[in-house]
Amino acid sequence: MPTPDVRLVRRWDLAARARVTLDALEHLVGGVGTAILAILTVFVLALTALACLVGLGLFLVPTALRVLRITADRERGRLSRWGPDVVLSPDPVPSGFRAAITNPASLRELRWVLAHMAFGMLLGMIGMTLPLSAVRDLTFPLWWRLLPPGEAVGQAMGLWDVRDFPGALAVSLLGLGWIALTLALVPGLARLQAWPGRRLLAADPSTDLALRVAQLTATRAEALDAHAAELRRIERSLHDGTQNRLVAVNVMLGAARRALARDPATADAMLERAQDAAEQALAELRAVSRSILPPVLTDRSLSDALTGLAAGCPVPCRIDVDMPGRCAASVEATAYFVVAEALTNVAKYSQARHAIVTIRRHDDRLDLQITDDGRGGADERRGSGLAGIRRRAEALDGTFALTSPEGGPTTMNVSLPCGL
Repeated sequence: MPTPDVRLVRRWDLAARARVTLDALEHLVGGVGTAILAILTVFVLALTALACLVGLGLFLVPTALRVLRITADRERGRLSRWGPDVVLSPDPVPSGFRAAITNPASLRELRWVLAHMAFGMLLGMIGMTLPLSAVRDLTFPLWWRLLPPGEAVGQAMGLWDVRDFPGALAVSLLGLGWIALTLALVPGLARLQAWPGRRLLAADPSTDLALRVAQLTATRAEALDAHAAELRRIERSLHDGTQNRLVAVNVMLGAARRALARDPATADAMLERAQDAAEQALAELRAVSRSILPPVLTDRSLSDALTGLAAGCPVPCRIDVDMPGRCAASVEATAYFVVAEALTNVAKYSQARHAIVTIRRHDDRLDLQITDDGRGGADERRGSGLAGIRRRAEALDGTFALTSPEGGPTTMNVSLPCGL
C-alpha cells in the first residue's frame, strides 16, 4: 500500500501535469489565433500573386510581404512567451521588389505561414476539442432530458443509445477518458504546433552571431560582478565574524596574563573564555571556507553534496541526480550553490510541503530543476536571492528560468554548460 508521502507526490505530480496541460491549451488557442491570421495573410498573398499577372501586383509585393512579417511577428511574440528559446524578429522587409522577394527571412516566413495555416489550425482544433468533449460528456446527465426525443440516441460516440438516466451516467464516465486524453496529448500537440515557428522563424545566423557577442559581453560583466560580490561577502564574513573573535581572544589572553600575576584563580576562567572564542573563530573560518568551495564536492560527488543539503532542509526534499560523470569544479560548485539558495528560499518563503531537485546531464549541458508545491508568486525583483542565482548561472554562460504562478507550484530551471 503506498505511503502517505508517495500519495502526496502522486497528487502533486497530477496537479503539475494539469497545470502544464492548461498552459499548453492556452498556447494552442493562441496558435489558432495566429493560424487565422495566417489564412488571411495567404489570402492577401494570393490576391497579390493574381495581380502580378496583370502587372499591378509588382508594386504590392513589398506591402504583402510586410503583412506576412506582421503575422510572423505575432507568432514570434507568442513563442517567445513560451519556452526557453527566444524567437527573434529579423531585419525589416526591404522596400525594393527584387530585394523583397529574395529576402531569405521572407522566404522562410512564407513556408511557415503555409504550414501554420493548415497544421497549426488542425492541431489547435484537435487540442481544443478534447477538453470540450470532456465537459460535454461529464455534464451530459444534467441536460440530456432537455434534448428532443430521439436526439439523445447516438451519444457515447454511437456505442449505445441513451434512453434513461443510467445510460446518461454511463456517458459521463466517458468524460474521464477525455480528461485522460487531454492530459496526455495536449502538451505534445502544443509543442508540435509551435515546432514550425521555432524552426522557420528564427533569426538569420548573422543576427544570432551578433546576439551571441552581445550576450557574451553581458555574461562577462555578470561574471566580474558576481566575483566582486563573492569577494565582498567573504571579506564581510571574515571582518564581521572571525576577525572580531580573534580580537576578543587577544584581549582575553592579555587580561588573563595580567590576572595571572594578581589573581591566578580568575585567570583560568578568562583562559576558558578565550579558548571558547578561539573555537568559535575556527568554526566561522570553516564555514567561510565551505562557502567558497564545499569540500564534499572534491572528496565525493555533486549527488552526495546535494543529499547533504536536502538532509538539512526543513522542507522534505527528494534529490534525483543522473550524471554519467563529473563536471568541471566551477560548474558543480555553481550547481551546489544554486540548489542551496533555492532550498533556502523554499524553506523561508514558499510554505511548501515537498520539494524535488532533479539534475540531468544532456550532452554538454547540466540541467537543474527545483520544484516545490508551495504558494508560488516568487519574483526575483523582490530580493529573495533569485537575482543572485541568475547571476551565478549567467556568469558561467548558463540560463535561468522561473515559473511561479500564484498558488504554485514553483519551478526553477537552470542550465549550465559543462563541456562534452
